[in-house]
Amino acid sequence: MTEEKRESREEVGGAEEVEPRRILVTGGAGFIGSHVAEAYLSRGDQVWIVDDLSSGRRENLPSGATFVEMPVEDPGLHVLMKDVGFHLVNHHAAQIDVRRSVEDPGLDAGINILGLLNLLEGARATGVERVVYVSSGGVVYGEPELRPTPETAPKGPLSPYGVSKLAGEYYLGYYRAIHGIETVALRYSNVYGPRQDPHGEAGVVAIFFQRLLRGEELTIFGDGEQTRDYVFVGDVVRANLLASELRFPADAGMDDRAFNVGTGVETSVNRLADITEAVSEIRTGRIFRAARKGELAWSVLDVSRLKAAGWSPRTPLSDGLRETFRWISGQEATS
Repeated sequence: MTEEKRESREEVGGAEEVEPRRILVTGGAGFIGSHVAEAYLSRGDQVWIVDDLSSGRRENLPSGATFVEMPVEDPGLHVLMKDVGFHLVNHHAAQIDVRRSVEDPGLDAGINILGLLNLLEGARATGVERVVYVSSGGVVYGEPELRPTPETAPKGPLSPYGVSKLAGEYYLGYYRAIHGIETVALRYSNVYGPRQDPHGEAGVVAIFFQRLLRGEELTIFGDGEQTRDYVFVGDVVRANLLASELRFPADAGMDDRAFNVGTGVETSVNRLADITEAVSEIRTGRIFRAARKGELAWSVLDVSRLKAAGWSPRTPLSDGLRETFRWISGQEATS
């Protein structure tokens, strides 16, 4: 903790009064980042959001946050970080589309690696105490042999996106070891919920609901038996709040400072289609297409380490999908 930040704490009436923490949420106009920013605000933190709105939306920005429209690769980020003096950075800004990363690995690396380095250099120069980094449990393990997959499983990313996310965790290790920044990585499974856009693998939830509402058949690639671990955004938010406070021993390594965020339950695409039809009470039929190259056959995460730290997924898939459907149907009605 810097001297300036120590001086922000005063003894009042025999108790320590703590000034609200200043938190930067990159990607805070996006699906998950906006929910995380709201949660920090709700508990009394001061929040700044940096987002270039390439995929985020202004309407997602929570009231009370200070918004700066800027890509995370912009050198101007350092000026903001110096002017504010953040205690904590929560890094959600990213290129998240696996297929786009395959088509343009340079674009993916420019955002996910160079953007992260720009942020970490700003954190180093301005005394940021902790960085919470969003990694990916769905891609860094590749096609794992062990299911559910623990954090210690061998890493074998099969896409540039997976490579860039894993590289980010190694960079965190460097900045922790050499510059003393506390770091923690959250390896998300497939997150779904209100504000979700139909992008990425977890976007299948939004895609299915949109197609059902429009009377269109559901498109399934392959035989539909490929599985994913779907976790509700509200549960992911609680994992972020916990990760913002966790303490680690000095010798904790990369996997010790990483937590899978999922449910530990596999759901096939066919089963997901069944539940979305039941929740929406709409059935339009299904079309099966050829399997997509490079798609994982299965993905499910072991979340026992995060449970041991005091977190657990509270939202059953049917309940989360019901809440998501209400939000998407409201959006469709006003579009």
